Amino acid sequence: MDSGNQSIVKEFFLLGLSDNPTMQVPLFQLFLIVYMSTLAGNFLLIAAVSVDKRLHNSMYLFLANLSFLDICYTSIIVPKMLVNIAISSKSISFTDCIIQVYFYLFLGETECSLLAFMAYDRFAAICNPLRYNVIMDTVTCFRMISISWMTGSVISSVDIFYVYRLRYCGHTTINHFFCEALSLVQLSCSDISSNNIVALVGGAILLLIPLSLILFSYIQIFFVIVRLHSGRYKAFSTCVSHLIVVIIFYGTAMFMYMRPRYAATEVTDKMVSLFYTIITPMLNPLIYSLRNKDVQRALRLLGNSLTIVQ
Repeated sequence: MDSGNQSIVKEFFLLGLSDNPTMQVPLFQLFLIVYMSTLAGNFLLIAAVSVDKRLHNSMYLFLANLSFLDICYTSIIVPKMLVNIAISSKSISFTDCIIQVYFYLFLGETECSLLAFMAYDRFAAICNPLRYNVIMDTVTCFRMISISWMTGSVISSVDIFYVYRLRYCGHTTINHFFCEALSLVQLSCSDISSNNIVALVGGAILLLIPLSLILFSYIQIFFVIVRLHSGRYKAFSTCVSHLIVVIIFYGTAMFMYMRPRYAATEVTDKMVSLFYTIITPMLNPLIYSLRNKDVQRALRLLGNSLTIVQ
């Protein structure tokens, strides 16, 4: 490992979303509202699953874990962005930047695996309803959640090793609003061919393999639903929210990381990153709660409990 990078570059400068001074206050207000909404929505969802014993099954345990991931995911990016806007600073230390890259990769890669296991859970519930409680018992659910976190941890550790060993040779300006991995690698004056190979292999493992499992699960679900004489809408409605989240998450991730780099533009990269790192974590609890009567009932129960306490 080449440790010379720290002696050459002590900090980076994030250009952010706009360098227009008149836009800084509106941007700060907008992202503060989005961040607070994200925290409130996801914490409420976790609390609702916790207080309602009828939601103590694999589907909602996965959902609560997804909410926790979204809280962590947005929290590694938005607070630093808000601080930089508030104090008119664009700097981030080398160490903080590497930490941000690591957790960005770790949490994103964990979510890839978690969404695949959530699809398998829907497959077990619809295709094997009589054996669902045996197939997806609490122990199996927690094992899948643990595998998701361990997979994200291992692969992100490999990724960050290849990022950390790069030299930057005085190139310090990142045209992004956070330390995004690809943007940081592009600044390096080192040979990044090994990084490209690691990114390609990691992308195949964490995008294509989970996506294949998701597609397999939903193809099987589709054929089962088609053969049903009644209850088709009810069966499909349990999958709609997860499908929407999968399409948003995998669609933006594959657009960002699986396309040729010559087709990328800095403005497009920022907008796509903004959507899946900040907007999607805010939307996820809305997507799951708006169509789910069980979650709505649990939220009312939580509201009643808080009212009684007051």
